[in-house]
Amino acid sequence: MADYIVNEVEKRWQKNWADKKVFHAQKNTSKEKYYLLVMFPYPSGKLHMGHVRNYSIGDVFARFNRMLGKNVIHPIGWDSFGLPAENAAIKNNIHPKKWTKENIAHMGEQLKMLGISYDWDREIATCDPEYYKWNQWFFIQMVKKGLVFRKSANVNWCPSCKTVLANEQVNQGACWRCDSQVEQKELEQWFVKITDYADELLDGHKELTGWPEQVLSMQKNWIGKSYGAEMDFSIANSDKKLKIFTTRPDTVFGVTFMVVSPEHQILKEFRDKIKNWKEVEEYITKSASKSNIERSSSKEKTGIKLDGVSAINPATGKNIPIFVADYVLVGYGTGAIMAVPAHDQRDWEFAKKYGIEIIEVIKGQNSDITKSAYEDEGIMVNSEDFDGIKSTDAFDKMSIWVEEKGFGKKTTNFKLREWLISRQRYWGTPIPMIHCPQCGTVPVDEKDLPVRLPDNIKFTDDGKSPLQGCDEFVNTTCPKCGGKAKRETDTMDTFVDSSWYYARYTDPKNNTKPFESDTTNYWLPVDQYVGGIEHACMHLIYSRFWHKIMRDLGLVNTNEPFKNLLTQGMVTLRGSAMSKSKGNVVSPDEIIEKYGADTARLFILFAAPPEKQLDWSDDGVEGSWKFINRVWRLQEVVKTKSEVIATDEAKESLLRSMHVCIKKVTEDIGKEHQLNTAISSVMELVNIMYVYKHHRNDDGLSLKVYETLVLLLAPFTPHLCEEIWSLLGHNECVSIAQWPKYEEKYIKQDVVEVPVQVNGKLRGKVFVNVTANEQEVKELVLKDEKVKSSFDGKQIIKFIYVQNKIVNIVVK
Repeated sequence: MADYIVNEVEKRWQKNWADKKVFHAQKNTSKEKYYLLVMFPYPSGKLHMGHVRNYSIGDVFARFNRMLGKNVIHPIGWDSFGLPAENAAIKNNIHPKKWTKENIAHMGEQLKMLGISYDWDREIATCDPEYYKWNQWFFIQMVKKGLVFRKSANVNWCPSCKTVLANEQVNQGACWRCDSQVEQKELEQWFVKITDYADELLDGHKELTGWPEQVLSMQKNWIGKSYGAEMDFSIANSDKKLKIFTTRPDTVFGVTFMVVSPEHQILKEFRDKIKNWKEVEEYITKSASKSNIERSSSKEKTGIKLDGVSAINPATGKNIPIFVADYVLVGYGTGAIMAVPAHDQRDWEFAKKYGIEIIEVIKGQNSDITKSAYEDEGIMVNSEDFDGIKSTDAFDKMSIWVEEKGFGKKTTNFKLREWLISRQRYWGTPIPMIHCPQCGTVPVDEKDLPVRLPDNIKFTDDGKSPLQGCDEFVNTTCPKCGGKAKRETDTMDTFVDSSWYYARYTDPKNNTKPFESDTTNYWLPVDQYVGGIEHACMHLIYSRFWHKIMRDLGLVNTNEPFKNLLTQGMVTLRGSAMSKSKGNVVSPDEIIEKYGADTARLFILFAAPPEKQLDWSDDGVEGSWKFINRVWRLQEVVKTKSEVIATDEAKESLLRSMHVCIKKVTEDIGKEHQLNTAISSVMELVNIMYVYKHHRNDDGLSLKVYETLVLLLAPFTPHLCEEIWSLLGHNECVSIAQWPKYEEKYIKQDVVEVPVQVNGKLRGKVFVNVTANEQEVKELVLKDEKVKSSFDGKQIIKFIYVQNKIVNIVVK
């Protein structure tokens, strides 16, 4: 038969799908919908094997559900704003728009070569004004709802990227993008009040039963809800107070000093009263050069006592010293803490270092505060009316007491900070605000959206937004008074772009609103989302928050955007992440040119379960190519008439193998997401077909099994299966053919093969009836000469039969 000419076949079917719009989706309420989405790519220029894996995994789910008869939407787009384009512009003297659009064109062609079943009519790019117009519209709606504010704040500053980073974008003190050490810098910034939804973001986890527990746990830790009390500690000889939050109100009688962050407002307010201000000022300056991670993770806790300024413990009335220390962060809690050295090890070490009093207020069975802090439960001591009660009971009692006394209240706190969305860069969504000398800062009139990025721009390396130097952009008129005004020159964090793109896909050409709610509510939520676990505390929190904003604006009628989440593993080469700098990159283009897209897809789907790391193997690719050719040649085998007429037993055995394979593949894709084992089952059926000796002499059974095999393999190797399906005489595409169904009667077994172990070692196998009890199985085993010879002359101590699974015999 003719060889399988892979490149010719794949190009032909890719054109066929495009010409016939096979994967075009539209609203159809008579059919069950299925929304498959893989996190959209940044158009960096070329696809890598991580992309190939992500999109191949997603494509299997899309194709499988389409063959099940569901109305499948499988869109693609580009997360196309961001710093790399701007850096490329500076480095290569090319405009970010040109660089980005060229990359989109190239990567789009690469994706089409992979045979991914996208509805290309829904393609979006977040750098297009038609998209970012709605980023600006959403921003203005949040301004109206009081969810946006601007303030001067210490921010995470990347000196290399020359821009601000959100807390979520700092990883171990380094920039998430370039690994440069992050600094602290005070700037006027725009924030979104994501904390208003903190409780709901946590409660919403109850709906996310299809998400990995690890992602939910990471989000819970990031949001960081804690219960405790807010308390006010008066500053001695003034009417000012230090507000703190504590999760241990039961220890307030043991507070012997206070600590404030270097950025705390009290330092500026009491500058003239702090006798050692020069020393304090030097400490503040030194702290500013450290990242928050450095400050909080350093083992050596440093601090300076404020001479001349002290606080009053509201429970005891005693004067206690105040220290400034950089391990306290202004962005967490109130920027000040009460210190209880007897019951917090960090405070204990600090107190020992600086000679501060340590007062025990919880007595434990083995507590010895001369050696270390006691942090467990116990009995209250040195706490006046609360002495003698359990510390666990004191939490609520003392929370009520501090409220009655008027210096505190029971409350909850979150680690989650407001979302800092300002960026001092060009290639992003312009923030649609105008600064007017008369009216203050006001939103752009909605009829004037989008606020477009100017093309005529000069890039600088001074950390300021390039937009500041563009007079035609900056100079404008106030929408309220009509007077001269200035535009905001910061752009939005690119995580804004990806926070709602899944909804825009449902109605991507709408020019009058972000999307038509009726259409979007038909498609949402996304049924299966695929992406990396590294997005757990950034994109996956931001998009959940944004979805709730859209719900509260009346645009969507669901609480959560993504019903199920699969976090795929990374692709490595010899155990290391693929990297251009390391020289260990495998080009998808080269693999496709040599072996075809189906081979690349098959290997990457077969080599490891989707959520596990996959190590690239040239031998594995070669093996996948050989398997594809085995499937191709099998059509000739089933067309060649065998001389041996099939017996009923032979036909029944083949039928059973086919139905077992249908069930296994269906469940592995649809329920378990174990694509590698699904492929393995198809490979087993191929082997059985080659061993089968009755082709074309079995009433057409072998041809039926071959067609079924092609259907089962179609989501994995679509080009190959389209070609074979066509050659077998079918007019419609295999991509929209009906998924095969298994019949239970062919799967049920009357007899199973059961292994027999003697003292933990396999000694043989026996065939037993599936309904046989232990005594019947024992009689069969004792008649088996091979098994019996392994324990001749020995006494059987135990005989254990796990029905239809295994026999274990213990002898001595």
